[in-house]
Amino acid sequence: MQRGTKNNMVETNNALWSLQMAASALRRYAPAKSKWHYTDGLLFKAIHGLSEQTDQERYRKHVLDYLDLHVTKSGDIRTYRLDEYNLDQINPGKLLFPAHRLTGAEKYRRALELLRDQLRSHPRTKQGAYWHKAIYPYQTWLDGIYMALPFLAEYASSFGEDATFDDVVFQIKDIESKTRDEQTGLLFHAYDESRQQRWAEQDTGRSPNFWSRAIGWYVMAIVDVLDFLPGEQQRRDLVVILERTLKAISRVQDEETGLWWQVLNQGDRPGNYFEASGTAMFVYSMAKGVRLRYLDKQWLPVARRGFDGILKHLITVNDSGLLDLHGVCAGAGLGGEPYRDGSFEYYVSEPVVNNDLHGVGAFLLAAIEIEFAKLKKN
Repeated sequence: MQRGTKNNMVETNNALWSLQMAASALRRYAPAKSKWHYTDGLLFKAIHGLSEQTDQERYRKHVLDYLDLHVTKSGDIRTYRLDEYNLDQINPGKLLFPAHRLTGAEKYRRALELLRDQLRSHPRTKQGAYWHKAIYPYQTWLDGIYMALPFLAEYASSFGEDATFDDVVFQIKDIESKTRDEQTGLLFHAYDESRQQRWAEQDTGRSPNFWSRAIGWYVMAIVDVLDFLPGEQQRRDLVVILERTLKAISRVQDEETGLWWQVLNQGDRPGNYFEASGTAMFVYSMAKGVRLRYLDKQWLPVARRGFDGILKHLITVNDSGLLDLHGVCAGAGLGGEPYRDGSFEYYVSEPVVNNDLHGVGAFLLAAIEIEFAKLKKN
């Protein structure tokens, strides 16, 4: 298991890191193996971000090509099943908004309505929060906040569903109230209202550890929801949550490298390692928050330390001239079969891989925020 760092910050040419990583990721991406999957959605959300920053048609084409592999002429989505009630399957739908605005194609609007219909009937906890999936009854996960709520907020903004903003804000606030640790300020990965899961603490229903990527999903969700939220009080409430969560995150940033650990508050424990996707998600959230003035400028140096840490310790260039991103947790969850108990040992035992889309997509989002904000300032 990787623990240390790679002291090999590379300089390939004068191109921005975002452009280099996008080129590397798109070279590796195999359309024949493409899926309607949240990680593919994450990658192409970043590619869409590049299209907005560079105004290059090729990036727009990549996004549309991805969507057209999965969205039929009638607006159905191949492999998607509404009755699975899986929040992960909402995430690629965020790409449908710009695709519909750009092309006016009715199939994208129909696909948007299909996903919106899922959220209308999606099962909820007794207090009104979405279950993460139908197969995880009465469970709310930090991951699901990112998967569904920026989509729901953009839908409400695009199609005049003003009452829906209350639901969006409620769910962000509800899961924080259920998972926030009073001592550290960090958020536990998930909450089980039923207390039926072996991973759930009986008094609180919370899972037992602070997984970096789970909290990364959550803070990214907040800064993305704020793009669409109109109510000033609601916006202030979410910024308060964002700031206090980032303060907790900043306290466990590694002083030497600027990176964050897989299990955030146990960096000195054997088996723990610096994890690329969580680090990049924190960088993105801080840098975007500063750019849009949700956050004070004091957060930008924290974000830059994290970004520089990724460049120095987790990126190399291979023999083909492509960027390799190291130290990405391939995936982690709770429950299921074989059973995932949320222990420290579980989180550090999941495979650590290179160039996984969790990390590549998050790195691209972070790089766009760091690099283009700096260019515009200059």
